[in-house]
Amino acid sequence: MQYRRFGRTELQIPVFSCGGMRYQHAWKDIPRDMIPAKNQQNLEATIRRALEVGVNHIETARGYGTSEMQLGEILPQFPRDEIIVQTKVSPKESTQEFLATFDQSLTNLCLDYVDLLGLHGINTPELLNYCIRPGGCLEAARQLQRQGKVRFIGFSTHAPTQIIVDAIETGEFDYVNLHWYYIHQINWPAIEAAQRHDMGVFIISPSDKGGKLYSPPQKLVDLCAPLSPMVFNDLFCLSHPQVHTLSLGAARPTDFDEHLNGLSLLNQTDEILPPILARLEQAAIAQFGEDWFKTWHIGLPSPENTPGNVNIPVILWLRNLLDAYDMEEFAKARYNLLGSGGHWFPGRQANQLAELDLSQCLSHSPHADKIPNLLADTHRRLLGETQQRLSQS
Repeated sequence: MQYRRFGRTELQIPVFSCGGMRYQHAWKDIPRDMIPAKNQQNLEATIRRALEVGVNHIETARGYGTSEMQLGEILPQFPRDEIIVQTKVSPKESTQEFLATFDQSLTNLCLDYVDLLGLHGINTPELLNYCIRPGGCLEAARQLQRQGKVRFIGFSTHAPTQIIVDAIETGEFDYVNLHWYYIHQINWPAIEAAQRHDMGVFIISPSDKGGKLYSPPQKLVDLCAPLSPMVFNDLFCLSHPQVHTLSLGAARPTDFDEHLNGLSLLNQTDEILPPILARLEQAAIAQFGEDWFKTWHIGLPSPENTPGNVNIPVILWLRNLLDAYDMEEFAKARYNLLGSGGHWFPGRQANQLAELDLSQCLSHSPHADKIPNLLADTHRRLLGETQQRLSQS
C-alpha cells in the first residue's frame, strides 16, 4: 500500500479507502439480531482483508443504514491508533438533532471518537448555510472536536462545482469528499481550491460513479488496454498528487484485488497513461468532431435556470459517454435517476420538450440550434425504469 499526507490533518492515508455503503445488510436501521450472520461475516472478512493489504481508512455514514452498527462489531477489535475511521452526518436545521445523530453514530461504531467527521451532502447553498451560520452544524462539530469525539472535520458533496468551491473557501474544513475521475473532470477547480487550503481530497466512488467500471463495455476495455478501465481510472486519479485517496466501496473481500494490481504502476503513470488518454480523446473526436468535443459544455444552463428543470449538462454528458465509449449501462442508470435523486442528483429528464421553450436558456451555447433535438434523441435512447439512489432502496 502507498500512503499520502491527507492535507492539514497530517494523517497518512492509504491511496485506497474502504467505503462502507455496499457491504451492509440494510439501508434502514434494524435491530442488531436481525442482521444475518452470513452478511456480518462477509463484512468482517472485508474489513480484515482491507487492513491486511494496508487499507486502514474505513469510511461510512449515518445514512448508510446498518453499516455503522455492523462495523461496531469489528472495529474495536483493532488497535485504535492503527485505523482511521470516518463517518458522516447530514446537516440539520437543528444542532441538537445533528448532535444526537452523531452520538448515535458513535454508539453504533462502539468507539470513543472518530478521526474524520464529514458534514454529509453539502449539495445546495441552503445546506451550506445550515453548516456555517452562527450556531450551525459546523459550530456543533467544533464542540464535538473540543470534547475529543472528533479529530478533524470535513464535508462530502455532490454539489455543482461553485458550491463546492464556496464551501472550501470558507477555510473551515480539513478535507472534502467529492466526485472527480476521467469521465467527470468538471470539479477540478474545487480540487485546486482544496489544495490552496491544504485540505485532504477524498474521491467518492470512482469505480461506480466513474462509469460502472466493474462491468465496462468492450469498447472502453479496448481503449484502456493494456490496463482495465478500473485500473486506468485509479491511475488517472492518483497521478494527480492533489488527490489523496479513492473510495473503493468494497462489497466483498475480493473487491480490492483489481485495484491492488495497479499499485505497482503508480510510479509509471507518465509512460502508461498518455497513449490511453490519446486513444480515448481520439475516439470521442472521431464520434463528435473536435468542435463539439471541446465546446459542448459552454454556456449550458443549470437545471434551476432551465424550463422544466431539465438537466441539460448531465443529459448531454451521458449522451457523449454513450456515443464515444458505448457506456449504455452507466448512462441509462444515471439518466433514469433524474427526477428522483433530489439534491444529490438534481434536475429532470428531457421528457416534455414539446412544451418547453429552451431558446433563452441556451442563448449562450454555441450549439443552441441542435441541443433540443439531441436532448429528445437522448431521452428516447436512455429512458427506462425510474432509478433510486442506493440509500432510497
